Amino acid sequence: MIKHTIVLAVMLMSSWTAVSPCTSAIVDRRVARDGYAMLWKHRDTGNENNFVARVEAKTPGDFDYVALFNAGDSLFSEAWAGMNRAGFAIMNTASYNLVPDTASYRDREGVVMTAALRSCSTLSDFEALLESLPKPLGVQANFGVLDASGEGACYETHDGGYVKYALSDTPGGVLYRTNYSYSGDSVSGFGYIRECNARHLLEPYRVMGTIAPETFTEVLSRSFYHSLLDCDMEDSGREWIVDQDFIPRNSSSASVVIEQRGDGCAVMWTVIGYPPCSYVLPVTVDSVPPELQPDAVTGRSSLCDEVVRRKNEVFPIKRGSGNRYINLPRLRHYNDSCRAVSMARYENFRRLISAELQ
Repeated sequence: MIKHTIVLAVMLMSSWTAVSPCTSAIVDRRVARDGYAMLWKHRDTGNENNFVARVEAKTPGDFDYVALFNAGDSLFSEAWAGMNRAGFAIMNTASYNLVPDTASYRDREGVVMTAALRSCSTLSDFEALLESLPKPLGVQANFGVLDASGEGACYETHDGGYVKYALSDTPGGVLYRTNYSYSGDSVSGFGYIRECNARHLLEPYRVMGTIAPETFTEVLSRSFYHSLLDCDMEDSGREWIVDQDFIPRNSSSASVVIEQRGDGCAVMWTVIGYPPCSYVLPVTVDSVPPELQPDAVTGRSSLCDEVVRRKNEVFPIKRGSGNRYINLPRLRHYNDSCRAVSMARYENFRRLISAELQ
């Protein structure tokens, strides 16, 4: 890992990407329906256009990987969720209650994750990477990590170090993180209601041991349940609802579940763009669906462009604070139709995998 320190230091000094809130979970195989550990990231960002790309190893000892990038990132410099050839997977959520950010540079989470995907195969590798990087690190984040063995952990990381929470030490088998860190102060930070939403929605599946990738992409990332109000606003019967403290929000740009399958096939189930208006596509290190890849001219995913168009129908009011208001009939139309497409995609891919293994 030391060989990357000098290169990464230069990248850290030259990069600047604003972080935004997200909702995430790491799932132990013991509460998973199919016995596979999972890593979920529901991404929120100011960049509504993303794409997925495969990046080939350029240095001996490095790994090929696939990852989610912001549109226009032609150098693949900042990965926001991904997995590599060794089965190592990583994602992050921004944290706003850790040690105060005093560095002259910040928001380097994507750069760190890129370095990790290039060089790490285990949790120990990632820890060595964090320890070897120049300080201050320029991050305030919860990094979720999963390796090919199914071992997982959350690393609550600040400029000077990190606190590790191992998945194996979690009694319930699920590590949740939004936009605060358990090791930080108990007053600041964001995402407390969203975490309660996620816990409420996932709990029946966790208790029954039936958590699957579609539990996240087709339930949590499409749900308008509000834990504080204890109601699902999608069932309110209203024409308009206010976009506040749901898991999917106007700023949501993807929902990704990385599944470490026991048959040696790691899959990055990707719902690109605003999740209620999109559907899932399976990504492997060797295969990225063309509609997720960046267009040679625009640098954007063609599917994400279509999803953004749909999202504009769900949020049709453009003046004033209109972007906080959801047109519920349009939302329900896309949410229901895209969920049906997703479920068919899951079934088709699993059928293909099963046939290949026979």
